[in-house]
Amino acid sequence: MRLSEARVVLTGASGGIGMAIAEALCSHGAEVLAVSRHREPLMPLQAQYPHLLHWVKADLTTHEGRQHVLMTAQAMEGINLLINAAGVNHFAMLEQLPGREIDAMLNINLHAPILLTGLMLPMLRNAQRAMVVNVGSTFGSIGYAGYATYCASKFALRGFSEALRRELADTRVGVLYVAPRATRTTMNSPAARALNTALKSNEDDPQTVAAAVVSAIVGNQRELYLGWPERFFVRLNGLLPTVVDRSLRKHLPLIRKLSNTPFEEKPKP
Repeated sequence: MRLSEARVVLTGASGGIGMAIAEALCSHGAEVLAVSRHREPLMPLQAQYPHLLHWVKADLTTHEGRQHVLMTAQAMEGINLLINAAGVNHFAMLEQLPGREIDAMLNINLHAPILLTGLMLPMLRNAQRAMVVNVGSTFGSIGYAGYATYCASKFALRGFSEALRRELADTRVGVLYVAPRATRTTMNSPAARALNTALKSNEDDPQTVAAAVVSAIVGNQRELYLGWPERFFVRLNGLLPTVVDRSLRKHLPLIRKLSNTPFEEKPKP
């Protein structure tokens, strides 16, 4: 896909990976409809790209919010790229996690992209070439203690992406599933950052992830897994999960210790 011809709906655009993707797309001449709850973080980028970056306020977990995005996209005379980048992540053992936060993770990480994609498909089908991009996670392929619900949402998003790709195989709409590894964003709680530091986990900055995503879009890729050795562990987990079980079990005492903190809510994108 030529980015200078791209008309994009981008969710989760007001922070982290989403904002970095918005900046990368605009820098290549794409017209972007940025979907988020808050406009303030996007204002400097809008000032830099006033004719390319548009903003719409929407709660993607509601029917009304998704319909509002659809109508705004229709006013752009259609789109050819949908990027589902909105997401939330809470590091906590399952019994520590309030039910409302489990619901929020499943609604934002899974239900919203599925329902929004369904609404946008007629417009995407009308484009000469189009793509749906779902931003998942390495934890969409490797189950990890302290992230049970988050893993569930991303495993499901990966399955949705695979099935949708096959469902659209005889159309001009492609599907790209993106699996970043740990990324330095405000979505990570202090406890999650402490865990990454203690385990010496590799972390990417959002701009690195965004550059890889844009490259994958241009190259019409099907999947993008970021980072080494994370890509190796994804393959190993698929072939020899008990080996990964034994390796990750060593981290349990540290995970339990760091997750044993009062739950703190984070603002939704």
